[in-house]
Amino acid sequence: MKIAVLALLLCSALAWGQNADQGNQSGAAEKKRTTLSESLPQSAEHKGAWDIGIWGGGGHSVSGGTSGVTVGNAGVRLGKILTDQHGSGWYKGNFEYAVDLIPVYVIAGLPGRIIVPPCPLNPPTCLLVPFKFDPGGNAYGGGFNPLVAKWNFTNTRKISPYFELNGGVLFTNREVPVATSDVNFMSGAVLGMNVFTSTRHALSFDVKYVHISNAGLATLNPGINTVQGTIGFHWFK
Repeated sequence: MKIAVLALLLCSALAWGQNADQGNQSGAAEKKRTTLSESLPQSAEHKGAWDIGIWGGGGHSVSGGTSGVTVGNAGVRLGKILTDQHGSGWYKGNFEYAVDLIPVYVIAGLPGRIIVPPCPLNPPTCLLVPFKFDPGGNAYGGGFNPLVAKWNFTNTRKISPYFELNGGVLFTNREVPVATSDVNFMSGAVLGMNVFTSTRHALSFDVKYVHISNAGLATLNPGINTVQGTIGFHWFK
């Protein structure tokens, strides 16, 4: 009788241990599946997260303004994600506000222009006023975008596409375009994506349209329209 009781207790202990082990394995497997299916954009780009980045790129002018111009620039971004995840499906994401500091801005290939000074005399004598020719060339400067409104699409595992609108000010060492103003305003739209290399780091790839004009600060305001590409690296904290 004692032997039977001992055998029953032993079998019960073995069965309990096997069930517990299976439960642990099941929990570990479920945790592993959760980790593997985790969205890196949702983990990094969460409400309250800081987006710190460095970027650089350039492009060329397109129709609608001064032509034949090439631009190059580099900057630093500081952004903060302000909302929780909203929406569902492909458009699920959140809103980010950011600021760009652009210490390097090069505008090359500015076309020359004949500058006609104002004539204070009678029209027949205006021919005596000397003309001036500015040969154009390159301009160097910097600026900042204090307004960057960005929507991050986060319903993916490793790639987070985004769309943004931005605006700011550009200061240059010469008038851009020639015979206009050395202070201009920038506005643009961006399509890009963050490619996450870890839970807190991502490479960014952008295509953006940027309009540069003086908004009436000078009499002439031909503007410059460019399409640019940029590459950056971001830290999320």
